[in-house]
Amino acid sequence: MPAAELTPSDRAPGLLLGAGVELPDDVELGGHVVLHVGSRIGSGARLQDGCVIGKPVALGRHSSAAPPEEGAVASVGAGTTIGAGAVVLAGASIGARCMVGDQAHVRERAEIGDESVVGRGVSVDFDVRVGARVRMQTGAYVTARSVVEDDVFIAPGALLTNDPTAGRRPEGMELRGATLRRGCRIGAGAVLLPGVEVGEEAFVAAGAVVTTDVPPGALVMGVPARVVR
Repeated sequence: MPAAELTPSDRAPGLLLGAGVELPDDVELGGHVVLHVGSRIGSGARLQDGCVIGKPVALGRHSSAAPPEEGAVASVGAGTTIGAGAVVLAGASIGARCMVGDQAHVRERAEIGDESVVGRGVSVDFDVRVGARVRMQTGAYVTARSVVEDDVFIAPGALLTNDPTAGRRPEGMELRGATLRRGCRIGAGAVLLPGVEVGEEAFVAAGAVVTTDVPPGALVMGVPARVVR
């Protein structure tokens, strides 16, 4: 949406609103918040300095992401906090009572369940489904087309990947993110290769490189990761 379609509001310093944005009276606003067209903000939400909600999708020339859906808007649930400088793209949905940290980035068609945490600088890519009570810590990257079930913990700097060819995919080959089953834990700096599944309540140790599926309840560590318990 062109910047000219954003209208200044006197409700908070530097606040810019797109068409059709309605803010409940109890929303807490920092300075220089931008809410693009149609963005839906729940009661009691906190929007901190310089965050951008509903940013229009801009794709690179060779991007594999689907084009933005016509009329897609961002949704922020009741009681959710969006940190300073965070960006939530049009078409993303964030549940109730979530915490999205400073400078986090949530892309189009990402869905984040209630009471989840998106830590500082975390990137949640397009077409990602995140369950409830998930904790994604500072600097983690959740790649496109991943599935993260309820109660998963992703430690700082963990990295999920989805392209086994490193950008040399043949035409028609789809990206495949990781699947993290309920209650599993991913250690700091761990790397998950495309398409792997980490089973329910499994534990991936810090620094591990996961190349194959992890059984439910297992502890894996090393490069490549191996089951040790």
